[in-house]
Amino acid sequence: MQLTQPGILAEETKLARYLAFTIDSEADIAAALNALAANTVLDDMVVGFGQSLVNFLGKDVPGLCTSPAQAGSGIDIPSIPTALWCWLRGNDRGEIFHRSRQIESMLAPGFALNEVIDSFQYDQNRDLSGYEDGTENPEGDEAIQAAIVQGQGVGLDGSSFVVVQQWLHDFDTFNTMTADERDDVIGRHVSDNEEFDGAPDSAHVKRAAQESFDPEAFMLRRSMPWAEGMDAGLVFVAFGKSFDAFEAILNRMLGNEDSISDALFTFTRPISGAYYWCPPLKAGKLDLSVLGF
Repeated sequence: MQLTQPGILAEETKLARYLAFTIDSEADIAAALNALAANTVLDDMVVGFGQSLVNFLGKDVPGLCTSPAQAGSGIDIPSIPTALWCWLRGNDRGEIFHRSRQIESMLAPGFALNEVIDSFQYDQNRDLSGYEDGTENPEGDEAIQAAIVQGQGVGLDGSSFVVVQQWLHDFDTFNTMTADERDDVIGRHVSDNEEFDGAPDSAHVKRAAQESFDPEAFMLRRSMPWAEGMDAGLVFVAFGKSFDAFEAILNRMLGNEDSISDALFTFTRPISGAYYWCPPLKAGKLDLSVLGF
């Protein structure tokens, strides 16, 4: 029996849209959630619930919390939580647009659409900086072990926790760097995506190497580029069986372990951040039993 929202483990996405909702009419929340739970969940959508919504319902999801605002040396990591999050996937921007309107209508007036971000695949899963994204992502059973809750009981098994951050790249700064300086920031050669000896300790691959933590900090990344006008960057999306792996990696990136900040921050910063719980499935539909539905 499929317990996990299939979009979490689906590997390739050409186009996507992220919808973030806030609570609008408390009296209509139950009707909105019942309507959402009545839909069969396919691999073109993933739904997540924020801490504020769970609190409003008077329930508890073990492991769910609000993303903390954090700071490093000259670096601010914002927390902008919302009540409900939807990730829409597909190959046609028009279809995704119409699907998002349907979801907005279904959830109203209980929820109000707070933010929309459109994203896309760039050159075989590269970040707009030109570097491959998601290298060494776990696959198959390893992806399930990293991203999916297991052994916690009915209503929790098959669920996942997701971190969502919108990163804004400073291309004026990035474009002043030489090719070698850019490679030193990432710790890989853009030409072949290979790690190289002699990369500085601040290189991103050294700050974020998932296997270098104890316990290992593997998570399932599903990030995609975004662009609006002349602003652009990456929507970082990472699923985990908890938030522990992400928090361990971010702590090191900020330099809290050894006062060495991730060189990634020299040209990009997160401008938003939120945590969500993605409920499991029952008979192909969202299992909201732990929330009282």
